[in-house]
Amino acid sequence: MIRAPRARGVVIVLSAVLIAGSSGVLGNDTPADLIGRADLAYMTRYDRESMVEAIALYEAVLPNLETLSVSKQAYVLNRLSQLCYELPMFSEGNTPEDRELFIKGKDYAFRSLRLNEDFASNEGAGLAVALECVTDPAATHWAANNWGMVLEMMNPIQGLKEQGSVMTLFERTVAIEEDFWGGSAASALGSLLIMVPGIMGGNAERGLALVEASIEMDASYLHNRIILAEYWGFTYNMFGVLTGVRDAEMIERECAIILADGFGDWPFWNRRAKLEAERLLALLAERTD
Repeated sequence: MIRAPRARGVVIVLSAVLIAGSSGVLGNDTPADLIGRADLAYMTRYDRESMVEAIALYEAVLPNLETLSVSKQAYVLNRLSQLCYELPMFSEGNTPEDRELFIKGKDYAFRSLRLNEDFASNEGAGLAVALECVTDPAATHWAANNWGMVLEMMNPIQGLKEQGSVMTLFERTVAIEEDFWGGSAASALGSLLIMVPGIMGGNAERGLALVEASIEMDASYLHNRIILAEYWGFTYNMFGVLTGVRDAEMIERECAIILADGFGDWPFWNRRAKLEAERLLALLAERTD
């Protein structure tokens, strides 16, 4: 992923201070006021400053979160989980600050899940059991995404041991709302099924079918094509290390579609897809020259 290095932890804190100073009324704003302003910043989060502003504003709601309805609490927590996952896309590589954001994002998502009393009371019986009563695809989806990135930055063996929980979260997201977030839960689950060894729950054929189906669910969400090009076009070992090219023609085709299309209804994610398409084409050139 093409990223620009940043000192993210410091910037987020400074952003909160700057927002307070520039508005002069942040401390007096109601949770509804803060959420409204955060929602506006969220709409242009493809600009990094807007994303940082949105995080600061949603986090400013947290001290008074319990004064809101359960549904509105979940909304704020899910947005924060999502943004903690998205912000590191502006950075270069995986850094300690990125890991802190992914852990924070996972925590926000599980805090959202625990708003469901049945989930909280059944957590001790295991994640799969607790998730049976969950109907919020945003909480499960962003929990899975953040947890997956935490695992990517862990010891590979430990990461493989916990990968099943991430797959369980994506499975539940697909069961709740198959086409949630442009079908990206289906494509994410598909990529894991392709990558994970069969003995650990992998299934390459089902994985490919899920990724292809996700593209059909929402052709305007270009990132699903990145998943197809990256995880089926190339080959990897069980630890996610690139080993070769499986289908160069398909990689070129999918990347061409992405680069030719517009931003549509997904201005943040389609921008990322275009950057990823350029990266994959460069990687393909390195592997086939």
